[in-house]
Amino acid sequence: MSDELERLASALRATTPRPAMAARARAVAAATAAFDRRHQGIREAARHKGQVSPNSASRLTSWVRRCTVPMSRPALALTGAAFLIVAGVVLRQLLLAPAAFSPGLPPVERPASADSSAALPPGASTSPLRVEPALPPTEVSPPPDMKRIREAEVAAVMERIASQRREESLPLAVMTEPQPVAEPARPDQGRDRFSHVDPNPVKVTAEEPVSTFSIDVGTAAYRFTRAALHDGVLPRQEAVRVEELINYFPYDYAPPDSRETPFAAHVSLMPAPWNAANRLMHVGIQGYVGDRRAAARANLVFLIDTSGSMDEADKLPLLIDSFKLLLSVLAPEDTVAIVTYAGRAGLALAPTRVAERGKIAASLEHLDAVGSTAGAEGIRQAYLLAEQHFVADGVNRVILATDGDFNVGIRDPAELESYIARKRDGGVFLSVLGFGMGDDNDDLMQRLAQNGNGSAAYVGSLSETRKVLVEEAAATLFPIAKDVKIQVEFNPALVSEYRLIGYETRMLGREDFRNDQVDAGEIGVGHTATAIYELTPAEPGTDFADEYAYLKIRYKLPDGDTSTEIVRAVTPADGFESVDAAPREARFAAAVAAFGQLLRGGRYSADFSYDDVMALAQKARGEDPFGYRSEFIGLVRLARSAAAMAPLPR
Repeated sequence: MSDELERLASALRATTPRPAMAARARAVAAATAAFDRRHQGIREAARHKGQVSPNSASRLTSWVRRCTVPMSRPALALTGAAFLIVAGVVLRQLLLAPAAFSPGLPPVERPASADSSAALPPGASTSPLRVEPALPPTEVSPPPDMKRIREAEVAAVMERIASQRREESLPLAVMTEPQPVAEPARPDQGRDRFSHVDPNPVKVTAEEPVSTFSIDVGTAAYRFTRAALHDGVLPRQEAVRVEELINYFPYDYAPPDSRETPFAAHVSLMPAPWNAANRLMHVGIQGYVGDRRAAARANLVFLIDTSGSMDEADKLPLLIDSFKLLLSVLAPEDTVAIVTYAGRAGLALAPTRVAERGKIAASLEHLDAVGSTAGAEGIRQAYLLAEQHFVADGVNRVILATDGDFNVGIRDPAELESYIARKRDGGVFLSVLGFGMGDDNDDLMQRLAQNGNGSAAYVGSLSETRKVLVEEAAATLFPIAKDVKIQVEFNPALVSEYRLIGYETRMLGREDFRNDQVDAGEIGVGHTATAIYELTPAEPGTDFADEYAYLKIRYKLPDGDTSTEIVRAVTPADGFESVDAAPREARFAAAVAAFGQLLRGGRYSADFSYDDVMALAQKARGEDPFGYRSEFIGLVRLARSAAAMAPLPR
């Protein structure tokens, strides 16, 4: 770099004509006089206006610091070179044409100083100097060939400097043309990762009369769908898990009479709103409703992602507020610990009783987002802490809160899932809360939650936090039954075909139903779960005059290892002749199911439209104390005008 600048300086020296000594003396004297007059004026103004504030210098220094951009050594060298070039040009113009810088300068009388003769050229008088306005000097231009050589040399040097700066990936603020600022990528266009799963197909009853699935459901898909529609685009089809849309809403099902029978099953039959020739079989399960504070004591470990990707308003700050809300629904004798992970995992708070909520809240407030994401190591430490403080006959659970960006640690998802499954068998469960959008690894989060006997939910606002961690805390954290499986056996004499709407990622084999080694979902205190089948009668117009299906539910108590089975026949007494005559909860669930099928392409919803969905949901909205159903109707309205989502280029 120094060779380039030296060559540039040599070119400037070789092509800049030297001024006459007399002209230079006149220019210096005139500039000195102008400076003295200006300095005298400043002193006079200071005497009239008083003292300058003692903080002026510090304020000026502070202002300069704020306005000064930190620069690297190459940038400082480049800036110094540019300053020397500009200063040389200005000085040359000042010496050659001082009148241009001080037009109309009046004659100035200056007393001769003791050594004034030293400042004058030989032969000049030592009497008081009278400086006349300088005459414009004759302009001397460099020869055309030298000018072209100088411009070419400067251009070459600047180009080499610019090339070096580009290689260093540093901005060329004063050397390059302004570049257009690219629009930020939409966070929800093709960046989140989902498993591609085809909708459940229509099954022929005579060939496959039994349908089996796990009842565990999350609500993550509803939150993603809502966020996409609020952004004016349709969600990606693989992001829409219809059963999660259906189960986002609370339903008013009658609860069981005692905790010994942990849940009650409700079945209804009605015409399919999008195909009157078919029937919808609606299955609603209600968990035992008890006092959440009277539930077993809880040993909870908050495993919190504090990596740099969490440094956004809807991530770590919202996470902190969310866990503070969760403390309000826990019992004083419950314990909470906090493990963080970012680059490396660490203990932020040892197990602490909820009665000391101030101490827990203070630990949350001290969290900061920085570093990469050592998610796997954090999970190991969280499980170790939960096991060290294991509560027999209690709730032992790790709550993982993250934006889903696991980029350091166990890279093989199968290995991570196996680890979580082994810990589940030891009595420590896992739930997953997702914050923010854009890097969500939905596929991994769902699989981790399912292997940990928990659920995955996304939190995008404080109101959503209130729903997930306050209103549904007992259902999420305090199980009343585990490994809950559903099996429906259809009568091929009356049902020719059937199709389960949703639950594609939770399907089980027929042989898995009675195998107590096969993991399934859990039901918490006050939990509801809903499933819908679409049935095709064996003959058009056939009425179901006999048992046409058997509903079987198999589960274990939270501390048990052996399953119990409940069997319920589906009979004509469960049927309704019209959609309007069906129970309100079944009708609203059908509206949500129709909406989910439309978002997934409408393969099985015939010509049912968004307007039809809204009309069906409006009639079944009910009291809606929290506004969830009204919000759903608004989302359907947004879907009518939403654009299709194009994935980002890879």
